[in-house]
Amino acid sequence: MQGVRILGHTKGLKEAVMETILVADCGINHNGDLSIAKKLIDVAKAGGCQYVKFQKRTIDAVYTKEELDAPRESPWGKTFRAQKEGLEFSKEAYAEIDQYCKQQGIGWFASPWDEASVDFLMEFDVPFMKVAAACVTNLPLLRKIKSTGKPVIISAGMCSLDELNAALDVLGDGCQYILSCTSTYPTKVEDMNMKKIKNLQHMFGSVKKIGFSNHSSGILFIAMAGILGAKMIEFHITLDRSMYGSDQAASIEQPGVLKIRDYIQDVEKSWGDGEIVCLPAEIPVRKKLTKNWAKT
Repeated sequence: MQGVRILGHTKGLKEAVMETILVADCGINHNGDLSIAKKLIDVAKAGGCQYVKFQKRTIDAVYTKEELDAPRESPWGKTFRAQKEGLEFSKEAYAEIDQYCKQQGIGWFASPWDEASVDFLMEFDVPFMKVAAACVTNLPLLRKIKSTGKPVIISAGMCSLDELNAALDVLGDGCQYILSCTSTYPTKVEDMNMKKIKNLQHMFGSVKKIGFSNHSSGILFIAMAGILGAKMIEFHITLDRSMYGSDQAASIEQPGVLKIRDYIQDVEKSWGDGEIVCLPAEIPVRKKLTKNWAKT
């Protein structure tokens, strides 16, 4: 993706601070390339996102030797290990990401998949710890995450209500956000289960902020999540869906990212107070189109 141009935002009226937090999930879509990671950060910043998110794994802790030795064709070699190692950033690379995000005025955090990765992220004083859907049932990892004292975001994908409750019991007050999601990449329309946001609001909304993690390939359901009152919306971003990687097809390219902020801000502006009244904007129309029916 050489020569990618980061488009400016053209809607000058959209500068209000949003209540909904937007998180651009870079995940592993950087393909282990710092220059791609920085371009993704630029896209997120241009789209009004408050944070970018990555994934952090200690390869030998997350996967077995048998898994790592298995054949897997990738740009980095012919084994699963080569592919996973190719996707991981070093401490030096994350230090550069940390500095670049500070320069750009955008926050960053990551999903740690193992306890060593929790310690790794703490060296950068990240604002959140994110529990990936695949880690909801890893209670020792959740205890480690809780011990950091960092605010926690958890994705409620591919788990049962009992499993989610068990995770929340471990995390306690440390968990601030629960994100509704479906963990398929990309998610089919019939599997989006958007009513899950309302159910989570009903069950946990008095003590947690309920959000949405998108894995569809478009922005329709991101806007819908805003309409349903999601307090945090996370979505995968990419420079090009045709790039190598399992998450690219479930990601949003730059033009879509730029639209998301506008849609969510318009949703927030459109809420009103719900009162059944004649609005000031309606008075001239009322005078023109209605009569004093009471006198006829």
